Amino acid sequence: MQLAEHVNTLGSDMQAHFGTRIHKLTVSAGFICPNMDGSKGEGGCTFCNNASFAPQGHDGGEVARQLAEGAEVVRKRTGARRYLAYFQAYTNTYAEIDRLKALYDEALQTHDVVGLAVGTRPDCVPDKVLDLLASYQDQGQFIWLELGLQSSFDETLARVNRGHGYAEYCDAVKRARQRQLRVCTHLMHGLPGEEEWHQYQTLRRVIDEGVDGLKLHPVHVVRGTQLAKQWRAGEFQPWTLERYVNLAVDLIEMTPPEVVFHRLTATAQEPLLLAPEWCSTKWPALNGIDRELRRRGSYQGCRLSGENK
Repeated sequence: MQLAEHVNTLGSDMQAHFGTRIHKLTVSAGFICPNMDGSKGEGGCTFCNNASFAPQGHDGGEVARQLAEGAEVVRKRTGARRYLAYFQAYTNTYAEIDRLKALYDEALQTHDVVGLAVGTRPDCVPDKVLDLLASYQDQGQFIWLELGLQSSFDETLARVNRGHGYAEYCDAVKRARQRQLRVCTHLMHGLPGEEEWHQYQTLRRVIDEGVDGLKLHPVHVVRGTQLAKQWRAGEFQPWTLERYVNLAVDLIEMTPPEVVFHRLTATAQEPLLLAPEWCSTKWPALNGIDRELRRRGSYQGCRLSGENK
């Protein structure tokens, strides 16, 4: 499988920038979410159980130790020796600026860390946070701001108890781009009430707003969520692998070639994962996307030039 032949992947983009392989190392720094603590809402998003992407727990401890342990594993597995510190779990800009700076500084001072990827919500990026991230970029650090949008449709965001609307996303992107920050937008596919046309429209909207990177996620059902209750009651059915693969390839074809794909699928491990079974590992989706791109003879951005319509 050689997805990088058809898709502008984060790995190939970072390799071109640094001349060597760069690997993301996940950090869990004890943040919480304003959609869970009552400031924006309670209960969180209907699909969300953070343990599905933060298996080390809500607070993994000292940032430098997490990065050192992660680097040791990655070196053995992939040979990568330079890293992005990825603040992933919960909302990683939701704290006082002094605490954020201390955590980010600790990560950036860790040996062989070349920058940050900071995952957050569009309604949790005040100017002082953006200024802090921009100051690191001005110092030569490689910074990605990752915004969890999921859908551009306010009715969908309300349905899944997201706690913000599309307007907050547009505002956050505008202010980030004024500071020349790289923005990666997370999009979820197969959310309750949405069909393929919703996904196409959301992609067009975020591209029009300006985006540097994308993450695509199939909706999967994990334990401890409202979505799990809906699934058990027969009120929600996740997408099949074939449907997701076809959509992902459509979106790749519609995306400008300079946009970097950070991820093309997402997974959850047993026993958290309830459905669909194919989301227990990334390979069914990635192999399927690769095969479908080859079958179509297509590549990222080809629909923009009028090909493969």
